Amino acid sequence: MLFDTHAHYNDPAFDGDRESLLASMPEQGVARIVDPGCSLESSRDVVALAQRHDHVFAAVGIHPQDCGDFTPAQLEELRSLARQPKVVAIGEIGLDYYWADNPPREKQKEALRAQMALAQGLDLPVIIHNRDAHADSLEIVKEFPEVRGVFHSFAGSVEMARELLKRGWMLSFNGVITFKNARKAPEVVAAVPLDRLMIETDAPFLAPEPYRGRRNDSGYVHLVAEKIAAIRGITPQEVELATWENANRFFGLT
Repeated sequence: MLFDTHAHYNDPAFDGDRESLLASMPEQGVARIVDPGCSLESSRDVVALAQRHDHVFAAVGIHPQDCGDFTPAQLEELRSLARQPKVVAIGEIGLDYYWADNPPREKQKEALRAQMALAQGLDLPVIIHNRDAHADSLEIVKEFPEVRGVFHSFAGSVEMARELLKRGWMLSFNGVITFKNARKAPEVVAAVPLDRLMIETDAPFLAPEPYRGRRNDSGYVHLVAEKIAAIRGITPQEVELATWENANRFFGLT
């Protein structure tokens, strides 16, 4: 069984077939999916979506690109949402220094620290988005040693991966590792213990080869498992079993 640990089915790209597509996933071998929110509105949406589908779970959080108006009142609504059934993490949260029009870096760090503290208080894991902010992301992780989490779509170095592993964190990979120009991620996949890896699609984005450029969905997550297997010289079935067990353990599911 496959576990897609990060897919955005609340995205408008799925407006035409969201419910039927999600309903088809178990027969495609995808037994569980986590859908992270990126704002208060999308966090509300993913909680409702998880309630409609037995195999879908939600995470709630405010993405760094959406944190420009972050306030303590928003944090309290997140706290309420996080207590809803089938919410398994705080996320997608983090830092994104790539786009010039993103909220100021200090505002992003403020929102990240507040949501890390929320996760610590609720004893929930976090799902971290990190783009061109490796040093600051790692610094904030170190400030919260009791928080466990995953760096989704991991793009850091082997050295950064080892630093996170020392702190008990997980690393998740998606279709990027199948791209011909991918360099860092395959190196990390080869170096990280199998019991610390998870797989994801980040649907509707980042469809793996040979579907790059198309709308992504959880039906392609097996291609990520197969690429990891090829990099590590093991069978896809070994990757499937390990990542299934890893994700269920991480999200506290049985």
